[in-house]
Amino acid sequence: LSAGLDLPGRFLFATLTLMTLIAILVFIEEAVYIYRKTPSSKRSIIIWINAAAPVISTTSCIGMWIPRSTMFTDFTAGIFFAIVIHKFLMMMIKECGGQKLLLRRFENGRFTISTGPCCCCCLCLPRVPITRQTLFWLKVGTFQFAVFRPVLVFLSIVLWSNGNYVLYNLSPKEPALWINIFMGVLTLTALWAVGIVFRKVRTLLTCKNIIPKFALYQFIVILNHLQTTIINMLATQRIISCAPPLSSTARGSYIAQQLLIMEMFLITVISRVVYRRKYHDLEPLECMDEEAGDKKQTP
Repeated sequence: LSAGLDLPGRFLFATLTLMTLIAILVFIEEAVYIYRKTPSSKRSIIIWINAAAPVISTTSCIGMWIPRSTMFTDFTAGIFFAIVIHKFLMMMIKECGGQKLLLRRFENGRFTISTGPCCCCCLCLPRVPITRQTLFWLKVGTFQFAVFRPVLVFLSIVLWSNGNYVLYNLSPKEPALWINIFMGVLTLTALWAVGIVFRKVRTLLTCKNIIPKFALYQFIVILNHLQTTIINMLATQRIISCAPPLSSTARGSYIAQQLLIMEMFLITVISRVVYRRKYHDLEPLECMDEEAGDKKQTP
């Protein structure tokens, strides 16, 4: 591939590769810090979430250098991020002190389910009581995506190896359309579950930087899924013109990968700042109750 690049092309590829390597080194340094400074109950979850951006950057870099691996690198990044979505939900529960403490804090509260990306316009939907069963179904909402996405990816690769799956052929007679629709429904369901929990706990977890953490997570969702899909659709419709020896779809894939490398590099650096700050754990309810009682008795 490098033999077919001119000098500016080689400089661009070298710069993007260097950005990927720096992102990996920043993540490794951050993972060591988290491993040493974070309680064991949260350690692996936070490392998983921090790994999302450098993993996507790495797969994009591999796809940029080896164009024939694009399908496998995109699927790998998609599977990894499906797991990260579930981990982010679990992190919010952990930051509230765990499931038991969360249920005690919000024992008389309700979840607002009229939230994005599924039901943000359905304001008539009832508010759901916060119970163990409700929390279980929200966990299922993200866990199903972490389970079924790898299954759908495996099915896609099997069909592709047999010549029955073309990634951007969205004809009703082709399996790619139906697999993508089913995967889209699973994705929206998982994002909806995370949005419901975030809307309830964001005020409580303001001291834990939950809003910038959620913003970074949302940026990864938009850039990795929506941005890439739009660019690939434009390339499929020949709106992104071909540039020999690259076809329209190959050029669109290159543009998407190069943008992702730069964007994930920035998100990796920002994540290091957001997750590295030290903050105290939320105090147990008993401590809060005792402090409130002491303040009332103090003249």
